[in-house]
Amino acid sequence: MKNLLVVLIPLLPLLGFAVSGLFGKRLGKSATGLLASGMVLLSFLCAAALAMLHFRTGDSAIVVNLFSWIRMPGLSIPMGLLVDPLSLMMVFVVTGIGFLIHVYSIGYMHDDDGVARFFSYLNLFTFFMLVLVLADNFAVLFIGWEGVGLCSYLLIGFWFKNHAFNGAAVKAFVVNRIGDAGFLLGLFLMAMTFGSLSFAEVFSRAASFGSGAPAITLITLFLFIGASGKSAQIPLYTWLPDAMAGPTPVSALIHAATMVTAGVYLVIRSNALYALAPLTMAIIAAVGLATAIWAGLIALSQRDIKKVLAYSTVSQLGFMFLALGMGAWSTGFFHVFTHAFFKALLFLGAGSVIHALSGEQDIRRMGGLRKALPVTYATMLAGTLAIAGIPPFAGFFSKDEIFAKVFEHAPALWAIALAGAFVTSFYMFRLFFLVFHGEFRGDATAKHHLHESPKVMTAPLVVLALGALGAGFAGLPEIFGAPHWISDFLAPVTGRGESHLSHATEWMLMGASVATGLLALLFAWVRYGVKGRVPAEDASVTGVARWSLGKFFIDELYDRAIVKPLFRFSAWIHDVLDRRGLDGAVGAIAGISPWLGQQVRLLQTGNTAFYLFAMALGVFLILFVATLR
Repeated sequence: MKNLLVVLIPLLPLLGFAVSGLFGKRLGKSATGLLASGMVLLSFLCAAALAMLHFRTGDSAIVVNLFSWIRMPGLSIPMGLLVDPLSLMMVFVVTGIGFLIHVYSIGYMHDDDGVARFFSYLNLFTFFMLVLVLADNFAVLFIGWEGVGLCSYLLIGFWFKNHAFNGAAVKAFVVNRIGDAGFLLGLFLMAMTFGSLSFAEVFSRAASFGSGAPAITLITLFLFIGASGKSAQIPLYTWLPDAMAGPTPVSALIHAATMVTAGVYLVIRSNALYALAPLTMAIIAAVGLATAIWAGLIALSQRDIKKVLAYSTVSQLGFMFLALGMGAWSTGFFHVFTHAFFKALLFLGAGSVIHALSGEQDIRRMGGLRKALPVTYATMLAGTLAIAGIPPFAGFFSKDEIFAKVFEHAPALWAIALAGAFVTSFYMFRLFFLVFHGEFRGDATAKHHLHESPKVMTAPLVVLALGALGAGFAGLPEIFGAPHWISDFLAPVTGRGESHLSHATEWMLMGASVATGLLALLFAWVRYGVKGRVPAEDASVTGVARWSLGKFFIDELYDRAIVKPLFRFSAWIHDVLDRRGLDGAVGAIAGISPWLGQQVRLLQTGNTAFYLFAMALGVFLILFVATLR
């Protein structure tokens, strides 16, 4: 029974992909949406049944080997699935949040002609994401890893008639391939070092290596390069903001709750290796903190509602990696868990706003929407409070735990992270007040058509808002004396982290975190709520704000330093080596052949005496050579 449930979890969305793709147009838009949503819901229910069986029997892990995939001397890789506490939690996140986003998409994509294609892509993405988190070895994980990259390309470029959207899809695909190259190098080195890619075998054999062993350090660095690409860390973060070109449900599913956390999942899954690589851990912490601050500073000046949330995602992923760099594996996952609720909520809320404004995404053309969109307003407020770390919302608990772990290891980094929390709260409330408060700044036509989204869109918002409020209670601070459910559940995979902070220090850290969030809220309220300031036009922005608005011109730097030189090098290869070299050589051979033919033709004189002479001369030469030998 257990094995069947494990197989059904990824198989059901795959079936939904096939049916939606082949028969979606015949079924109709609503039926296709319900079918795709139902398949994801069934996967969620299978996971719930598996969880109940897990608690009843007490199994620490369930391994299902479907068949032998790769077999060669010294290396055997089965097509295996693994259900343990970590993978089970990820399955709940993927299918639970995914189901709500599928339902939301029924209303959001109702008027689109490509509904069947859209839902088939969503189901295919869900299948590959489930393969990724259920994989029993790194090779199968890599299948899911590449699969979600493919689906990301398809969904970002869903409206493929728009050239800019196609460019964003290609950019995401190419940047992720850079990270994937690092991942592959890590897998090759892992196979050479341990003779296996199975989680259990790799981790047990790695235990015989000492801390800081060069092979372990290299493997973990390569894996982190892959994680940086998928989870949009410096310097491979530039693809994610551009990925907002896809439909808003895509942004919520792939670029907020699931795919971008795959890199975090990879590091947590490989914690036995990273615990033996202190240098890599330090690099992860540094990159995570730098990404959190960097992306937050860029978000301060963005005008596109989805771009603000995109850079917010990059920043929150940075905080997750900061926790992992401290060895706080369950803490990092706790923020993955809470972030899935409030960030999916914020993206879907932004989609509701965009839907009400007939596609408008510039926050300078919004304002005063709280009366026209009361449900969206209330749920967006819950998401904003959660990401800002205001209690009792979910983001407070997970972010506070991250800050506590950082303070315990490096107080200086804690101070920088606290500044990042201030920036997070400020840009999110800047967005909230500019969208929902003040006077409406759009045109009369847009104002006339303002309306709340249909229930099929607002119902998922309400459910996610409840999650943004209550998910944090799964990991209450130790000072409250309540069990930390997330940490206890993940202990068989991540171990039990112990806190050495006094209760007084924990109260101080919580107070500082809350005060920082509230101070940023007050600052944003005075600036954008009371004074009603509106972001200036691009031409009038100067100084640091111009750098923030221009995203610190990193894309332009990459274009000049990498893209254009590669294009010039490719053009040189084409002109010199290909056209003049290879094509020239082929042309020369083609030119020589007729000349040789002309010369050989001269031997065909038609004179019988000449032919007899040539034959005699040939026989003589053969005999002469034979005699010499």
